[in-house]
Amino acid sequence: MTTLVLVGLQWGDEGKATIVDVFAAQSDVVVRYSGGANAGHTVVVGDEKYVFHLLPVGVLHPDKISVIANGVVVDVEQLFVEIDDLRSRGLEIGDHLLVSSRCHVTLPYHKALERLDESLRGKQALETTLRGVGPTIVDKVARSGVMVADLFREQLLLDKLRRNTKEKNLILERGGLSERFDANALVQQLRPLSERIRPFVADTSKALADYIDRGKKILFEGAQGTLLDIEHGTYPFVTSSHPVSGGACIGSGVPPTKIDKVVGVLKAYCTRVGAGPFPTEDSADAGKLLGERGKEFGATTGRPRRCGWLDLVALRYAARINGIASIVVTKLDVLDVLDEIPVCIGYEHGGERLTEFPPEIDVLAECRPVYVRLPGWRQSTRGLTDVAQLPSNAMSYLERIEEEMGVGIALVSTGPRRDEMVVLDQDLISF
Repeated sequence: MTTLVLVGLQWGDEGKATIVDVFAAQSDVVVRYSGGANAGHTVVVGDEKYVFHLLPVGVLHPDKISVIANGVVVDVEQLFVEIDDLRSRGLEIGDHLLVSSRCHVTLPYHKALERLDESLRGKQALETTLRGVGPTIVDKVARSGVMVADLFREQLLLDKLRRNTKEKNLILERGGLSERFDANALVQQLRPLSERIRPFVADTSKALADYIDRGKKILFEGAQGTLLDIEHGTYPFVTSSHPVSGGACIGSGVPPTKIDKVVGVLKAYCTRVGAGPFPTEDSADAGKLLGERGKEFGATTGRPRRCGWLDLVALRYAARINGIASIVVTKLDVLDVLDEIPVCIGYEHGGERLTEFPPEIDVLAECRPVYVRLPGWRQSTRGLTDVAQLPSNAMSYLERIEEEMGVGIALVSTGPRRDEMVVLDQDLISF
């Protein structure tokens, strides 16, 4: 077994970055396959905290190859903000980073278009990160996008930007925004960034095929979570890419026949950033307690996350969509102070009991959770590393998750550091 995909099973923010960091230690190559600068991945190493938006978490391991694959849309300026931050802290990227020549590039007009779109939606605004990722992917699908490869062909780049700025300026004018963009100015702005990114650019699908043929261990790092997937999430309150495991193939050029295993990450409770239905949301004091204990603020926007209880209906759906072989549970310690813990095992809608996650957004918005209330453990699990130290009620909580999802738990995170982990089944996480 040489390839493993790590995916989030909720609305993102499951703590995947720390888990990617743990799995990266036994990998040779770490691949980011979706999303853009709208993702925020936070890793704590010792006393150091690192926040990434575009760089794969593998860059924290200097002996690993990190790949930004074709499914990622790249804000080149943001990429070098992250690279320069690492260098200022003594971590050199060197030749250990590869960026796909097929990545599409987020440009300043994409951010302006996203601000316009959000303003026109009014009360139905999606509450995006305003990083321009959605409009970048719109251009990609409309076959008018700018790829990383285009940055080194200046006349082609200028021709594309002339066409695009003409269209975008017209949209912005009709939308009432004052911003306008000039193709020549954009080329001038991109020129130094193009030269900086050039040494990292490669045909990453070919590189990954070569690594697989040589038996290298490859970890695919997803951004966001299953319920934000453009196809399978709570549309339209979703991201614009494919966080699900299938997205690893589309976003990297590695065929499905070469994927060996998928591991899902879920938080011991549930959170959501931005608008959209959230059946188990708790807006009362208990939800606020989860937010405070879990430090639930978006790594990209700083916005407080909406908090609520574990939703096993949604998790069963996510496990099926992704083909999960095993689970990692994060932030168990956030629940330490609770007398009892609600867990959603079904929905009520229109007098009927639902056990499957509904595809209709209006139905989901009207669903009311059916809870079982499990006893809390009222003792600290923070920093535990030995399964024998876990309280019996904490083990019962984990066993209920396994029972409802039909998938075994391999690893439990008990704190933000990479060493605050309890291994429940080594066989489920090794690859």
